[in-house]
Amino acid sequence: IPAVDIPDTPQVMSIGDVDGVHLGHQNVIRRALSIGRQTGRPVSIMTFHPHPREVLGLDQYAQYLTPLEKKTDVFARMGVDRTYIVHFDRPFSQLSPQQFVDDMLAPLRVGAVVVGFDFTFGYQGIGTPGTLRQLAQGRMNVEVVEPCHLDGDKVSSTLIREKLQQGDMDKVRRLLGRSYSISGTVVKGEGRGRTIGFPTANIEADAPYVIPKQGVYAVHVAMGGNSYRGVMNIGVKPTFHQDAVQPTLEVHILDFSETIYGEPVTIEFETFLREERKFSSVERLIEQIHRDVERAREYHLQS
Repeated sequence: IPAVDIPDTPQVMSIGDVDGVHLGHQNVIRRALSIGRQTGRPVSIMTFHPHPREVLGLDQYAQYLTPLEKKTDVFARMGVDRTYIVHFDRPFSQLSPQQFVDDMLAPLRVGAVVVGFDFTFGYQGIGTPGTLRQLAQGRMNVEVVEPCHLDGDKVSSTLIREKLQQGDMDKVRRLLGRSYSISGTVVKGEGRGRTIGFPTANIEADAPYVIPKQGVYAVHVAMGGNSYRGVMNIGVKPTFHQDAVQPTLEVHILDFSETIYGEPVTIEFETFLREERKFSSVERLIEQIHRDVERAREYHLQS
């Protein structure tokens, strides 16, 4: 780690992969920020990329709730001074807990560590918050933040992934403390939307996001400093395609007619409207899209 990233005074550090930066993660980070304010110390986060579970063979973690850039943006908005991104690979996964403390934390002048109750570190995750306290040997204070619960459920990235697969965006928003979002670029699609009266922008995600359940959603589209209301379809367009397997992300922006190819956008998911399904004719599909647009308008007016 470059010497320029080491502060002049001991720092308060939160550690974790923090995918999602959900309410539980936010509690840990806010506690670190609170300690930093009380002691006049800078506050940092150490996070890992790629996701440790991906490196260790769990394929579902090859997709992210908050890819690295989005994650660091959230940290900065919360007021964190520094983010240390540790490249997680097989050799790093084999560090002992002692090596992690001596070789990673001590050189960074860490005076206090804040972690979640389920934090693990070192080879095969054998290190726990208790281990961290023992190994710190008075060099750094260790504080453990208890689990966060919502509606009787423990807030976790795993739960958020499950709710995304169910299309339960209302619960996802409450677990995250913000709407789930996917950022990307508008690319050329098949152009069919314009021919049926509902021009759509095809979105190519800029990172490997966890994609919500296939279907139709009311969304907000952030673009060029503005926010627009929209209706998004995630799916394979079965009315037009028999055997497509790769879902596309298409958004119809309400009351909008500009050409925006190449524009960076962020889609914020608000609520699930319906399942994707195959229609007997294009006319039936158009009738349904009219209904989708009206439901989206109603939702946006009420929210």
